[in-house]
Amino acid sequence: MTADLLVLGIESSCDDTAAAVVAWRGGTTRVLSNVTLAQFDRHAAFGGVVPEIAARAHVERLDGVIAQAMLEADMRYDRLDAVAATAGPGLIGGVIVGLTAAKAVAIAHEKRLVPVNHLEAHALSVRLTEAVEFPYLLLLISGGHTQLIEVAGVGRYRRLGTTIDDAAGEAFDKSAKLLGLGQPGGPMIERAATGGHPARYDFPKPLADREGCDFSLSGMKTALRLAAENVVNPTGQDIADLAASFQAAIAAHLADRTAKAMDLMQGVSTLVVAGGVAANCAIKEKLKGLSAARSWRLVYPPPKYCTDNGAMIAWAGIERLRAGLVPSPADALAFAPRARWPLAEPIAGRAHGGGKKGPKA
Repeated sequence: MTADLLVLGIESSCDDTAAAVVAWRGGTTRVLSNVTLAQFDRHAAFGGVVPEIAARAHVERLDGVIAQAMLEADMRYDRLDAVAATAGPGLIGGVIVGLTAAKAVAIAHEKRLVPVNHLEAHALSVRLTEAVEFPYLLLLISGGHTQLIEVAGVGRYRRLGTTIDDAAGEAFDKSAKLLGLGQPGGPMIERAATGGHPARYDFPKPLADREGCDFSLSGMKTALRLAAENVVNPTGQDIADLAASFQAAIAAHLADRTAKAMDLMQGVSTLVVAGGVAANCAIKEKLKGLSAARSWRLVYPPPKYCTDNGAMIAWAGIERLRAGLVPSPADALAFAPRARWPLAEPIAGRAHGGGKKGPKA
């Protein structure tokens, strides 16, 4: 499909209620609106996302967010070509809310519906703003996912590695809670690490002697807890040192596993980093050094498209429409929301999870 496209994107897989309108005209992409409402205030007392509270917030807010996105885009529903919505993976209550709303809009205005895999939206988000050609290596690091994926094209993915326990964002969230820093964990850890000494604490190096590209982060989280318990009456400097050492260990682990994935790639020299954790500056610097040493191109989507947002969902819908990879109207409307939806089959028999997006508490 090569015609111009206008797509409304809806995202509600975790604790961000989001909608956006994206236009693709003659090879040029424009984000006409991108509205996101976070829920930090509703979950703060619990130290993480509570699925039932998140789903209820989506019910209360989504209609208004969609209306605001359409208003900011100066868009009428009859001008849309399609509605794209996250259909999984994610917290099932939130996914149901967003996908049901998208189906209602599609039916009411006789528009195509494009169910979108949330992971695919992250995988393709860099192409919303950057000229990145296939294939490329993707490091996806977010609250619910930590994966290395070969992106060969729209709908063509090969998972090289995934976390065998915590995701990177989950590890940051839980560690920030442990240190009493508040939420969201990633930014709080990074802020606390400013002025800290990253070499003060020697955290473990998970899977260092193991082949493959999988990640393991729970051991570092445990090491942080033990180190914190050994500090009597911790000062602000102690907290800064703990945060900086933990952040440095996470960055080193991500870079180590990414290097192993690079070794597996043939004819590929572009590394794309996406997901909310991609905004972390220490991780950026570590991956920048790795990419420079190997003469790879390193590309990030803008920060506003790294975290969960409607624009990346709309863009994934556009990519699929252009590639002709959309279900029939009847099948799209019958599409069931999914809590788990792996983006790609793992390499050589690896079968652990990676398609799950669960609560960050």
